[in-house]
Amino acid sequence: MALDDGEHTTGPVGQPVVDSASQASSRALLAEKIDAEVPRSSFWQRWGIALVRIGLIFAVFGAWWLVARLEIWPRYFVPTPSAVWHKFILTVTVHDGTHGYGGYYLWQLVWASMRRILLGSGIAIVIGVPFGLMLGASRWARVVLEPFITVVRSLPPLAYLMLLIIWFGIGEEPKVILLFLAALPPITLATADAVRNVQQDRLLALLTLGASRMQVVRHGLFPSVLPEVITGIRVAVGFAFTTMVAAEIFNGMPGIGAMVLNAQRFLQTDVVILGIIVIGTCGLLLDAMIKLVDRLLVPWRGQL
Repeated sequence: MALDDGEHTTGPVGQPVVDSASQASSRALLAEKIDAEVPRSSFWQRWGIALVRIGLIFAVFGAWWLVARLEIWPRYFVPTPSAVWHKFILTVTVHDGTHGYGGYYLWQLVWASMRRILLGSGIAIVIGVPFGLMLGASRWARVVLEPFITVVRSLPPLAYLMLLIIWFGIGEEPKVILLFLAALPPITLATADAVRNVQQDRLLALLTLGASRMQVVRHGLFPSVLPEVITGIRVAVGFAFTTMVAAEIFNGMPGIGAMVLNAQRFLQTDVVILGIIVIGTCGLLLDAMIKLVDRLLVPWRGQL
């Protein structure tokens, strides 16, 4: 009986031991599975977007090469990628005694256009942000300034380009002013909307805690509107890029937009495509720089 009782008592005691060992083995297998999956997950999170973008670029170039290879359209309509690459080599070297394209290297053309965009956009930031603050904070400022901003935003660049040329000639001034007028409305309207959307409770709380008006602006208003201001700057720079070709219609050399216009007149499609690729690449790089500045200056984005 004692043996039977002992066997009877050890059974229930031994059963949890077996169960706990089984559970421990299951947990170990699950941990090994998680450890095996974590590197793949982190790798995809780190490089997945870049790999997708690179794949899309190769897909676009592959489709372009296939269409040109099959000659669905004549070669002077759709040149091959190798023809565009050959034009790129010509624009960065000396050939037949000519420097690059039209006597200018490609980097000189790009820098001339980028200088105009940066100057026009910079002036738009200096003027547009205060205008936006006034529009957002003052009803009378909205009555006076908002119609002007709306008219400038509605007009296409070519509508007042000729007038700027009549007033300022065909030098750099009309080009910079045109890019300034293209970049001004997005910055002003984004700033004004940001000011109007600031939560008043936060500003009142700062005043209640004894903050001065300058401290309220610095620690309350400024952090709240800065994310939208930078977003407006990104949009404004994009508008400046779309206006660049129009700004360089007259006496645009050196300039990448002028290179595209000159090549278009002579049906040099390979040069036109090269110019489009260069303009798009410059736009991506400048937008990446703005996003980097955004991450550095606005680490609190989405937290206020």
